[in-house]
Amino acid sequence: MKKQAVAVGFVLLSFMLPLKASAASFTKFYVFGDSLSDTGNVFTATNGLVAPTTAIPQDPPYFQGRFSNDQVWVDYLGDQLGLKPSPYITLNTTIPNQGINFAVGGASSGQGNAVVPSAPLPGVLEQVGLLTQPIIQDNQKLDPNALYAVWGGANDYVFGQATNAAQTVQNLSDAVRLLASSGAKNILVFNLPDLGKIPFAFATGLSSNLTGLTNDHNKRLAEELGKFSNNSDLNLISVDVFSLFNQIQANSGKFGFQDVANPCVVGNSQTIISVCPQPNDYLFFDSVHPTTGVHKLVADTALAAIEAKSVPEPAINLGILALGAFGAVGVLKRQQKRSALVSAGRVIDAQLSHTTVEN
Repeated sequence: MKKQAVAVGFVLLSFMLPLKASAASFTKFYVFGDSLSDTGNVFTATNGLVAPTTAIPQDPPYFQGRFSNDQVWVDYLGDQLGLKPSPYITLNTTIPNQGINFAVGGASSGQGNAVVPSAPLPGVLEQVGLLTQPIIQDNQKLDPNALYAVWGGANDYVFGQATNAAQTVQNLSDAVRLLASSGAKNILVFNLPDLGKIPFAFATGLSSNLTGLTNDHNKRLAEELGKFSNNSDLNLISVDVFSLFNQIQANSGKFGFQDVANPCVVGNSQTIISVCPQPNDYLFFDSVHPTTGVHKLVADTALAAIEAKSVPEPAINLGILALGAFGAVGVLKRQQKRSALVSAGRVIDAQLSHTTVEN
C-alpha cells in the first residue's frame, strides 16, 4: 500500500504543480517614475559620477544614486527577475540589454520636474514618450514580452501644489494607455502610500491634506485602471503599496522596524544635518523616502502581484484538482484489484500518506 500512496502522491503532484505561481520570464524591464524608482538618473545628471558627495542625492549617506540607504525596489525586483535596467542618462556609455530605467527623482506625473522645475528632467508621462515616440515613428511595436512599471504622482501633491488627483491620475492613465497602444502587454502600476504619514507631512502640518489627496488618488487610479479590463491582450498588474505601508506602520515589530514615524536622516538629499547609526531600524530614511528594507518589501509585493496573475482562475483550479483526484482514485482501484487476485480474502488496511503542495 505504500506504493499506492506514492502513486497517488505523484498523480496529485503532477496535476497540482502547474498551480504553483512563478514569476513570468520577461525579456526586459522598463521603469517610469520618480525618486522612489530612480537608480541613478538625477545622481548622474548632477555630476555624481565625478563628485558623489555634492551630487543629488549625496553619496554617502545615500547609496549610489538611490534615494535610500541601499538598493531600491527596482534593484530587488530586477534581481528576482534576472534583469537589470540601465539608467537612461547613462545610455551613451552603456548598452541597455536588459531594459531601461527612465525614473527621475522629483518627476511630476506628467511633464517636467516638481522639485527642480527649471531642470530639463522628464515627468512620468514624458518618460514613457521617450521610449514610445521612436517606436511609433518607425512604425514598430514595443517588446510584448517585457515588463513595464509605472509609479508616480507623489511629487504632484507633496511639492507640486496639486489640489486634487484628477490631472495626476489622468497623466498616469495616459502613460499606461500609451504603453499599451505601443505594444506593451505586461504593465505594473503602483498606487501611493499614505502621504499624510510621511515625516515631511507631520513637519509641515500637511498630514490631513496629503492623506485626503492620497485617498482620492488611489480611488481614481483604481477606477481608471478598471477601464482597461476589456483589453484581453493587456496584463495589467496593480501593486497595492498603500496597504503595505499601513501594515508596516501598524505592525512595525513584525517587519523588523523600530521607528516608523521619524526619519533617519535629518535634512534632505542635498543638505545633510545628521544620520542615525542604524538606518535599517527605520521605515523612513529621510522625511520622504523609505529605507532599503521597505523597498525590499515593495519588490516582494510586486513579485507576488506578478505571480498571482500567472495562477489559473479558481474554476480552472478546481477542474484540475478534480481531474487529479479522479486519476488518483483510478490508480487506487487498479492496485486494489491486483492485490485481491494475489491474496484473496485478505483485508487491505492502510492509510494513504498525503502529499502537500505549497502554493
